Amino acid sequence: MQALCVETLTDDLSGVSLITMPQPARAPGEVLIEVRAASLNFPDLLMTQGAYQFKPDPPFTSGLECAGLVIDADPDSGFAPGDRVMGGNKVGAFAEIASLPIRGVSKMPDGVDFGAAAAMGAAYSTAYTGLVEICGIRPGQWILVHGASGGVGLAACDLAKSLGARVIAATGVAEKMDAIQKIANPDATIHAEARFREKIADITNGALCDVVFDPVGGDVFDESTRCVAFAGKLVVVGFTSGRIAEVATNIPLIKGFSIVGLRAGEYARRFPERGRAINAAIAELASAGQITPAIDRTLPLSRWREGFEAMQERKLVGKVVFEPGG
Repeated sequence: MQALCVETLTDDLSGVSLITMPQPARAPGEVLIEVRAASLNFPDLLMTQGAYQFKPDPPFTSGLECAGLVIDADPDSGFAPGDRVMGGNKVGAFAEIASLPIRGVSKMPDGVDFGAAAAMGAAYSTAYTGLVEICGIRPGQWILVHGASGGVGLAACDLAKSLGARVIAATGVAEKMDAIQKIANPDATIHAEARFREKIADITNGALCDVVFDPVGGDVFDESTRCVAFAGKLVVVGFTSGRIAEVATNIPLIKGFSIVGLRAGEYARRFPERGRAINAAIAELASAGQITPAIDRTLPLSRWREGFEAMQERKLVGKVVFEPGG
């Protein structure tokens, strides 16, 4: 089979190549899947550099998540050959066939195609865990979403809107604002540059934001501490800016807000019942047409470099989906 292999860790993708390799053997407790679509996530890029918190030793098959058809599974797994499923692991999805742990696999929502299912899992579980499980967002609350052109950011905007919150979508690239407004339909879109607190204050009539969802970090995090309402929450999702920010603890003390870390995958592993409930809630929203993943482009896996470079150069508005076999 064809698979995207990270053979050495480099900063320029030179250690990544599409190779022919034997298909994986299914171990007990795993589901063997014919991959129809797989989506690119920022950790996939970081892992090619050895810059993610999970650092697999090369060589390894890249790819966090995919969707496809069950080939084989344990008799008591609840899955049968031909089932349409979606799921993921930390690696292994960018291949024609993947073997994934049962805990990471679920049946695709009704009415959702393979591309959308592949693009939904990690982004929407991250958004749901952060906004609903951790922050308990409610209708009418102001939610500031940074990195709103990325898969996770757009998922957070989409989910928050579907739950009745008022959403401010923020991006560091002014040229993406129109696309974000068209795709996510937030209540407002801002260019998150320099001192953007005054923009937030103007939009919210001084109320500021009940929740700030931040996958960016760095200067964006620093300024976001000024944008959180009293008793609000600032959710640390990641550090796509490249700088891990620090905060003087008198700031959250004086303003009465909480800073909370979000690791959706680890949350689901530690609390499997909640993980299953989150997946079920996302599937219900998707089946009802209340949430829809934003896909920037769909590419054959043979054009993997185009997708990775577009992410590296911050050209995307939405997810990249790869289709194996092309």
